[in-house]
Amino acid sequence: MKYTAKEISLAINGKVEGDPEIKVNSVSNIEDAKSGSITFLSSSKYNSYLYSTNASIIVINNNFKLDHGIKATIIRVDDPYIRLSQLLNIFNKEEKVIPGIDKKSEISTTAQLSKGCYVGPFVYIGKNVNIGKNVKIYPHCYIGDNVKINNESILYSGVKIYQNCIIGENNIIHSGAVIGADGFGFAPNNSGEYNKIKQVGNVITYNNVEIGANTSIDRATLGSTIINQGVKLDNQIQIGHNVEIGKNTVIAGLTGIAGSTKIGNNCMIGGSSGIAGHLTIGNNVKIAGHTGVGSNIKEGSTIQGPYAFNQKDFLRSYTIFKRLPEMYKKLNEISKKLDT
Repeated sequence: MKYTAKEISLAINGKVEGDPEIKVNSVSNIEDAKSGSITFLSSSKYNSYLYSTNASIIVINNNFKLDHGIKATIIRVDDPYIRLSQLLNIFNKEEKVIPGIDKKSEISTTAQLSKGCYVGPFVYIGKNVNIGKNVKIYPHCYIGDNVKINNESILYSGVKIYQNCIIGENNIIHSGAVIGADGFGFAPNNSGEYNKIKQVGNVITYNNVEIGANTSIDRATLGSTIINQGVKLDNQIQIGHNVEIGKNTVIAGLTGIAGSTKIGNNCMIGGSSGIAGHLTIGNNVKIAGHTGVGSNIKEGSTIQGPYAFNQKDFLRSYTIFKRLPEMYKKLNEISKKLDT
């Protein structure tokens, strides 16, 4: 479907400069956009493409100053990157799934499903499960006994939710995610073997949570592992038992969080980070990728490094680290001169 610049500007609260009636039917990257597409500029790294792109419409920041005229129509907005999400919703509307229960699914007679639900083939839904309105459960999902899934949530193919877990409203759980598997609880005995500690808690996710593909969230030993409202988890993340993640925190892929650690609100955690257990990480903390966290982190801190410390100190230290071979060589030369 085609949209005019005027229609798009109204949808994303923008202001048109150029032809308001020009039409586009797709969203593209600025560097390889074609005529008939809309693109956006949110980083100065791509400024040069602004003047060479073939896109018909470009979304830019209100305050951006052009060096010279361009052929494309412009829509100015407050934040192009945020408006991108609205553009993608406009141009890539997900195919509507017709509500209904596939005959190949297996659903306990004690389970309760509300209006508008979709249950795909080969889905298993256990005893006393409660599923809210307009929930979509795609093929090959497993829903254990006593699970509650609130309104408007989506479970893509192959999601596994163990018994007693609670999924909030408007959650999106991607394929292969496992919610509520046993926490890693073992105690050594006198024979040098490990006895399993029974994990009897659950996992609770609150509203507007998104969980990436193949991410695992362990059930609590006692009580609940908690994923608070607005949390966004990337693919292949491991969250240990009794962890609590604060509101609107985002975590990139391949991160591991050990048991009983508490992470504050509005944190940003880079990919491949490792966070030890029983720690407290304050609100608004930023953890760069590949960081190892072994101690509590104060609110508002930015940290980086395999043994994490203040990011500015790390970057200064890293600059010196790269020069160590040269410094070592000079030190040896000075030492030899002093010895002679």
